[in-house]
Amino acid sequence: MAEITRIFDFPYYQLKTYNLDKAFTTKYFDKWTSLSTQEFINQANAVSRGLLRLGIKPNDKIAVISSTNRTEWNVLDIGVLQVGAQNVPIYPTIASEDYEYIINHSESKYCFVSDVEVLNKINSIKDNTHLKGVYTFDSIEGSKHWSEVLKLGEDPSNQDDVEDRKKVITSNDLATLIYTSGTTGKPKGVMLSHNNLVSNVIDSEKRVPFENGKSKGLSFLPVCHVFERMILYLYMYCGVEIYFAESIEKMSENLKEIKPNVMTAVPRLYEKVYDKIVAKGTELTGIKKSLFFWAVNLGLKYEPYRQNGWWYETQLKLARKLIFSKWQEGLGGNLEIMVSGSAALQTRLARVFAAAGLPIMEGYGLTETSPVIAVNDMRNGGFRIGTVGKVIDNVEVKIANDGEILVKGPNVMMGYYKDPEKTAEVMSDGFFHTGDIGEFDTDGFLKITDRKKEMFKTSGGKYVAPSLLENKFKQSRFIEQIMVIGDGEKMPAALIQLNFEFVKEWGKRHGIVFKDNHDLISNKQLLERIQDEIDIANADFGKWEQIKKFEITPDTWSIDAGHLTPTMKLRRKVIKEIYKDLIEKIYRP
Repeated sequence: MAEITRIFDFPYYQLKTYNLDKAFTTKYFDKWTSLSTQEFINQANAVSRGLLRLGIKPNDKIAVISSTNRTEWNVLDIGVLQVGAQNVPIYPTIASEDYEYIINHSESKYCFVSDVEVLNKINSIKDNTHLKGVYTFDSIEGSKHWSEVLKLGEDPSNQDDVEDRKKVITSNDLATLIYTSGTTGKPKGVMLSHNNLVSNVIDSEKRVPFENGKSKGLSFLPVCHVFERMILYLYMYCGVEIYFAESIEKMSENLKEIKPNVMTAVPRLYEKVYDKIVAKGTELTGIKKSLFFWAVNLGLKYEPYRQNGWWYETQLKLARKLIFSKWQEGLGGNLEIMVSGSAALQTRLARVFAAAGLPIMEGYGLTETSPVIAVNDMRNGGFRIGTVGKVIDNVEVKIANDGEILVKGPNVMMGYYKDPEKTAEVMSDGFFHTGDIGEFDTDGFLKITDRKKEMFKTSGGKYVAPSLLENKFKQSRFIEQIMVIGDGEKMPAALIQLNFEFVKEWGKRHGIVFKDNHDLISNKQLLERIQDEIDIANADFGKWEQIKKFEITPDTWSIDAGHLTPTMKLRRKVIKEIYKDLIEKIYRP
């Protein structure tokens, strides 16, 4: 392990250990194009030589903004790190003024962008920055293509200079600045060292049952998110062939083409996959439909390690043969493990996918912890539904008196860039304060119960944990998004964005035609049906925390409209402001 101390050591380790023919694969013009491990290293070295010729010095920052995951991103990443500079990934979906803030705050010298849409956003603010140049991954008329940097590095005569730069880079040096999408205020630049990420890869690897050197991974979560980025380094380390999905829309098609063994996603995607499968089941008739829903209902009662007894296992074997095998085929046929992070996974999804032989390994972490703190593992009894698994090796977690999760270890960030005050606010005695509330069960499994800042107190003095309620209510196929409100009010209530696609299907089945979303949200029959869904979910909660009233919003909550962060978390303050009239209607009709 000692030979990997810096991020750019991973590809060289892969070359020595696995030497893959298809290390990285991206689809260009309807054709999958691969780079071998050696070709990947050769290109990364060419980038490093090109950057030196552009005058890049140690600790210079280079911004990277890509709408899709692609081989070029990873080549550039290693090329930048090898010369002692830092990669500053930026979410493509944020506003151009946020681009401007991050580029200026990080003092980025160059910027690499994926496509014309991102390029236009950068060009609109470029004059307000100190950028020396912008390069594109796509070929765009009138712009500099990233291959110009590769061409600049074609001549290997300064490779010794690259090697000299590499030699002086230590594991504790800064590797990247990741600006958190934050639900309030300006984004904070999380400083992660080589050791933060390398240690997290090596300590997480023990929890992931890859067949090293023989597995395929499908990547589509934005690589600007530390979760996916760490996973890509983990794939490099384990000799997993990396394939980049074209888009969320083409996921299903790409799964069938690539037939991966592993994929990572956020819970929202697993919810959508499940909803699509159930929608197809609804279209069946007769015995086929009965069998389908028998299997689903059986799956919803799943417990790991044969805890349900022999009769359940006998039925499950039959359900897997008749129904769940088709789910597996739909996801490529070879998928053995799915990893989930970024938000809480609904227990019903954990149960039903595990029953289908497609276990979702839920984990937990933050950008500031590089990210993994804990993760489930099917092996050796390390999987428990409703938890985020056990804490990984070399990481220490303690629960503060108020229930907050505190973390210490080699994965904890160096601090927030240019912000010692905010760093001091979240650090004490080497422990990082996560802002999450949690607890350990008797077997050492960690359970997240809420966000510290999101818990609120009603006017009756009762505490309410909104995310617990929200996760339960989102199990309804009618509800796409929900935000529980009620801070200082007499009771909890909710703002709901319906799953418009499903609701329209439901309307057809009941002979209801909705002209538009406004017509839909005022339909008496639909509102009564939503109330039924609320009543069912409320039964699991104490009287003081049950949702007493709700209002439906007419529009879709999105990143672009400001409802959601780039990682699909609710921007609670923004949502409250957008729908303040609806909130008034609830509490002061």
